[in-house]
Amino acid sequence: MLYSFRTVSCKLTLAHRKSMLAGTTPTTRRVNFSANHSSEAPTTFRYLPYKHLIAALLLGFALRLFFIVYFPFYAGDTKFYDELARNWLDHRVYGLFIHGQLAPVDMRMPGYPAFLAGAYAVFGRSSRAVMLFQACIDLTACVLTAMIAARIAPVPSKTRVATIALWLAALCPFTANYSAVVLTEILATFLTTLAVLTFVTALGRASTDFSNQTPDSRTLLSEAAWWLLTGMLVGIGTLVRPETPLLLLAAGSVLAVYWRRRKNWSKLFLAIACMSAGLILPLAPWAARNARTMGRVEFLAPRYAETYGDFIPRGFYAWTGTWVVRFSDAYRITWKLGKEPIQVAELPATAFDSTAERAHVAALLDRYNSNLQMTPVLDREFAVLARERSARRPIRTYIAIPLARMWTMWFTPRIALLPYSGKLWPPGEQWRSNRTDFGVTLGFGVLNFMYFGMAMVGAWRFRKQPAIAFLVSFVVVRTLFLTQLPTVEPRYVIVCYPVILALGALAWSLPRPQDSLAIDFTPQITQVLHP
Repeated sequence: MLYSFRTVSCKLTLAHRKSMLAGTTPTTRRVNFSANHSSEAPTTFRYLPYKHLIAALLLGFALRLFFIVYFPFYAGDTKFYDELARNWLDHRVYGLFIHGQLAPVDMRMPGYPAFLAGAYAVFGRSSRAVMLFQACIDLTACVLTAMIAARIAPVPSKTRVATIALWLAALCPFTANYSAVVLTEILATFLTTLAVLTFVTALGRASTDFSNQTPDSRTLLSEAAWWLLTGMLVGIGTLVRPETPLLLLAAGSVLAVYWRRRKNWSKLFLAIACMSAGLILPLAPWAARNARTMGRVEFLAPRYAETYGDFIPRGFYAWTGTWVVRFSDAYRITWKLGKEPIQVAELPATAFDSTAERAHVAALLDRYNSNLQMTPVLDREFAVLARERSARRPIRTYIAIPLARMWTMWFTPRIALLPYSGKLWPPGEQWRSNRTDFGVTLGFGVLNFMYFGMAMVGAWRFRKQPAIAFLVSFVVVRTLFLTQLPTVEPRYVIVCYPVILALGALAWSLPRPQDSLAIDFTPQITQVLHP
């Protein structure tokens, strides 16, 4: 490739400026995957000013304490985690009392019950103590969010971006609210955020696709350690939430794209192998316990959280999957199954394509309501109905419904843990009936759109960085997976909010013109320095 003298001089000058920031010379500096920062740079934590760090954490703790004191919430799953933790402490058995007998189970991953058992042992068996402990863990996740944003931001904006990300995360009511409920979200969010930071760091330390240098054994060992650590953190997170390995799916996809050339296959294999090994290591004891106690090797909890041998009405779930798009449908339909009657009048009009189909569904529900049992024969009839609806309107089932579920999970006002209706329409009537309800719902809805707007701007501005591709891929992969669950629960995307807030902070970065040039021309600089 031919370069003019002026162009080469400009590029060498920019390379020298960047190398001086990292404390190396341009001819010896090893170019990293992230073009605007070096793996030898000091820790990202130094970009957080102490005054902002202390103030944000204090106000963030006050916000979480407000939710804990005034809006504590007790979910249906709370009792399962609590009983598992208590039985583990009292009887040294990870199980539940079934028909009066304590029986080992594998219906829930052991990470959160272990967390509760540890908290009970240290702080006493108080849900408030657990909530306060969760608040501290969530604040730690806020610092990790700031560090993720700082890793990606250009050097002149690292302090600014890290500070903004810290304040966004500390004062985000959506994540803070979950400190006041005994559920997996806070612990899962912390572990996921830590794994994201570790992967972004490993990505920054890895050599670029444009580097012709062969890394030495020490460099390879260091990179392998970071990939292994990433996998282990994902494995620990999987012990809390079984869908956590989706993070590695996003990570592997990004690496496969950026290291698609044959000369990089060895690095790709090293990363994938180490992350996979790291994932298996924390899960191996759980699988061994299941093999010894339950008689089968299982690394993950069952998809429907059932005990072994339970009948799962997959046909019924397939049918609801052709029309359920709201969280409220879980209370009216899905969670009533086997416990309460389900009336056809409670179903929305979208559950039927014709009057005849509505009558058919009513007949099926009448048979269920007679004894509150979803028998295999009845379930097969719902499965046939689901196939007919999908064949009749495949775009609805495979495109429209998943898109509607995505909208529900991400853009409905996040007041599920608060004593508000979440209703905004018709606005005049809702305002007159309860102004506080309407104001909080509207405020939460607008705030959510603001977060997403900033995240889109930040992702677009730094779209050339592989770390951004990973963050976006993680959000997309996880969201697509969640659209396939029987219920549409917005709380399952809470673990993605540190990523959203980190991207949002990047929207406020102020890169200087020379920084932008340095980012764009780094591959060409490498070619000049190493022809």
